[in-house]
Amino acid sequence: MEKKDLKPVIVFQYFEEVCQVPRPSKKEEKIRAYLLDFAQKHGLHARTDDAGNVLIEKPASRGKENLKTVILQSHMDMVCEKNKDTQHNFETDPIETYIDGEWLRARGTTLGADNGIGMAAELALLASDDVEHGPVQCLFTVDEETGLTGAFALKEGFMKGDILINLDSEDEGELFIGCAGGAGTTAVFPCPMTHAPEGYFFFRVVVKGLTGGHSGDDINKNRANANKLLNRYLVQLMRKYDLRLCEIDGGNLHNAIPREAYAVCAVPMENKESVRVDLNVYLSEVENEYAVTEPNLQMDLESEAPRAEVMDVADMKRFLLSIYAVHNGVYAMSQDIAGLVETSSNLASVKQGKGELTVVTSQRSSILSSREDMSMMVSAAFLLGGASVSTGDGYPGWKPNPSSEILHIAVESYKRLFGTEPKVKAIHAGLECGLFLEKYPSLDMVSFGPTLRGVHSPDERMLIPTVDKFWRHLLDVLAHIPAKS
Repeated sequence: MEKKDLKPVIVFQYFEEVCQVPRPSKKEEKIRAYLLDFAQKHGLHARTDDAGNVLIEKPASRGKENLKTVILQSHMDMVCEKNKDTQHNFETDPIETYIDGEWLRARGTTLGADNGIGMAAELALLASDDVEHGPVQCLFTVDEETGLTGAFALKEGFMKGDILINLDSEDEGELFIGCAGGAGTTAVFPCPMTHAPEGYFFFRVVVKGLTGGHSGDDINKNRANANKLLNRYLVQLMRKYDLRLCEIDGGNLHNAIPREAYAVCAVPMENKESVRVDLNVYLSEVENEYAVTEPNLQMDLESEAPRAEVMDVADMKRFLLSIYAVHNGVYAMSQDIAGLVETSSNLASVKQGKGELTVVTSQRSSILSSREDMSMMVSAAFLLGGASVSTGDGYPGWKPNPSSEILHIAVESYKRLFGTEPKVKAIHAGLECGLFLEKYPSLDMVSFGPTLRGVHSPDERMLIPTVDKFWRHLLDVLAHIPAKS
């Protein structure tokens, strides 16, 4: 199969166009210009707000003018992650897609189907002249991935609709009617440096090859966290030897499970061979622990040239023990919805700057008080280690409404098209829907999309056959929107 053979043609055409336009979070200028140019070429009314969100309106097809107005919504930005050996500039280079069996992938980078495929579906609808629908507004928000700032900044009156269909879900055949709320907690540890001792062996230890993934959708899949694996090894060495820490780095994005991390350390020269033996023993242990979920796990240790400075020993110990103590992964499962993660935390990144170490974490929960408790638990571990800690205001969850009219329409549509009942679920990841409800409390909402896997990592891929089902479902739902009361 070649890309020109992918169906539905119009959706994949626009997805490929979207992939040609750089769109990192907070740098959506090029994709916004593309959207506005698209609207002008198709004679459609478009407007932007102060945050940079774009709304494109399309009148109803003939005879459908009295239907309720539907807002279709996706976000412009994408998570920009690449493999270490991939040369790619997300601010200038297009995403290079290719077909791998039934999957569409990108070469060495995130694919950006989260949420490029939602954008493509909206553009395909706006460009089509053979689709029956009532009045439609297509909303494209900015910066969903790193702060939901577009949704936060959305003002009352910018859009006018009765129903909102969010196109940012990742499991075809599943309809989402709720999501978790979340917040980020950041710790800044003092990192005073002192002269490196004489007669020490300096080495670099690297964790790589992990699966990674979305810190909401994938947090319950028992995937390893590179920061946690590295820290666990360092604490083992610290308990046995006179360990010194020179440099440490791991992870990048607050909403991604970190796949890689490294540290540059030193131990007395007489312990040179022991640390290698310890690594081999440790690696065999964690390979056994993650035999199913992390088949490509690697840990390497290589000698390094002596460094001039190392971290103060007391501050190093407080930092490493805090990282060891802080919770990572699922904390509680929902008591109301079977299989739904209720509360979790992700140790997202560790970055070293001049005189300080910054640790970024994110907490999620479908219950606000539980999310606040999780953030406080994470803060406590960091505060005990001497860090200054701050937790952001976060974003609200979306409370499920099982009696939703648009949910009923979407369920009946799916059954009619495919002869099977879709699953109705809530999601542990954050969607912008909770924020929309704050500004537009009467909106009736549902979320669905094609099947994506490995999002927020270079393993991101989209299951090609599900795109056609997603598109057919969307069109059928739009054809059965009820009239205004």
